[in-house]
Amino acid sequence: MGPCRCLLLPLLAVALHAQQQQFMEYVERRLTLLEERISQWHDQSSRYSTELRDFKNQVLGMLETAEKEREAMRSEAESAAVRVDRLEREVDYLETQNPAPPCVEVDETLMEKQVATAKQRKNEKYTKLTDCSDTIASVRAMKILKRFGSTSGLWTKDAAGNSEKIYVFDGTANDTVYVFPRMREFTLFSATRKAARIKLPYPWVGTGHLIYNGHLYYIRQQGPFQVIKFNLANKTVVDSSVFPAEEQIPVFGLSPFTYIEIAADEEGLWAIYATKEDEKNICLAKLDPTSLDIEQMWDTPCPRENAEAAFVVCGALHVVYNTRLPSRSRVQCVFDVSGTLAPEDASLVYFPKRYGSHSSMKYSPQERQIYAWDDGYQIIYRMEMKKKLQV
Repeated sequence: MGPCRCLLLPLLAVALHAQQQQFMEYVERRLTLLEERISQWHDQSSRYSTELRDFKNQVLGMLETAEKEREAMRSEAESAAVRVDRLEREVDYLETQNPAPPCVEVDETLMEKQVATAKQRKNEKYTKLTDCSDTIASVRAMKILKRFGSTSGLWTKDAAGNSEKIYVFDGTANDTVYVFPRMREFTLFSATRKAARIKLPYPWVGTGHLIYNGHLYYIRQQGPFQVIKFNLANKTVVDSSVFPAEEQIPVFGLSPFTYIEIAADEEGLWAIYATKEDEKNICLAKLDPTSLDIEQMWDTPCPRENAEAAFVVCGALHVVYNTRLPSRSRVQCVFDVSGTLAPEDASLVYFPKRYGSHSSMKYSPQERQIYAWDDGYQIIYRMEMKKKLQV
C-alpha cells in the first residue's frame, strides 16, 4: 500500500495543475472578450455623442433660421396688410368714380324703336369714313400656332389698339376669357397657367365676339340677343343693346352656334347676322362702337348655306364657304357696301387645307392678317392686298 500511495500523489498534483491552467486560460479569454466589448461600447458611445452634438447644432441652426423667416413673414404680412388697406381705399374711390352697370333687361318699346329706325336706313348708300380702297388678293402665308381648347372657339388681339395681349374664348358658351400677355406665352405654354382670367358678368354665346379699343363686345342670349360692351380695364359693363333684328337665326350654315358676328375693319365696327325674314342670305349692319346703335343695315346676296365664317375688309363683307366634308375654305361671296367693288370683280381667295371647319375668323386691320380657329387649332393667315380698282 505504501508504494502505490506514493505513486498517486504526483499524478494528482499533475492533474490539478492542468485544471488550474485551463481555468486560468478560460478566465483570460473571458476577460479579453469583456475588454473588447467595453472598447466597442466606448467607441459607439463616442460616435453617438458626436452625432448627438451635431444634431443639436443642426437643430439650433434650423431654429435660428425659422425665427428669422418668421420675422420676415411677419414683416411681409404687415406690409401686405398695408397694401390691402390702400387697395381697398382705391377700390372704394373707383366705385365712386365709375357709374353703376347699366340695366341690360330687354325694353320692348326701345327694341321696337331701334328696329324701326334701322329698317328706315336699310340698304341706303354708305358714306365711307376712311380712304381705304384695298381688298384681299390672296393668302400670302399661313402659320399654325398650336392646338388649344375645344374644337370651336375664338382667339384675337385688340383690333384697334397696340396691345400685344392675346384673348382666348374657349368654346361656344362660357363666361371666362383667358388673357395671355404676349403671343410668346400663348404659343409656348399648353396650359392656362400663364394666362390671366376675366370672368364676365353674363355668359357669351357663339364665337362672334370682338376686342376693340380696350373693350370687349360680346353676344348674350336671354330671350332676344344682346350686344354687351365690357370695359377690360375696370371689368365693368359699359353699355348694352338689344340687337334690332327680329327672329334671328344662325348666320352661318356650318357654324350653327353663332347668331351675331361682331367684326372690325378700317371703317369701324360691323355686325353680321341673319333673320327668318330673309333666311337664305346673310345681313350686314354698321355698328356705332360708342352707343351700340345700328347706323345702317344691308341685305347681302351672300347665302348662309355652307358658310362657316365672315369678316369685313375696307367696308366689304367677305364670306368664307366650305362643305361639310373636309375641303379647302374659300371666300366665294364679297359684298362692298360702298359699291366700289363689284362681286364679279373680287378675287376668289382660297385658304389652305383645313383640319375641320373654321369656327371663327377675325380680321386685324392693323396687321392685315386673320386670326382663325380651325377644329381647335389656332392659325394666322397673312393676307396679300390689292387696290379695288386693280382687281
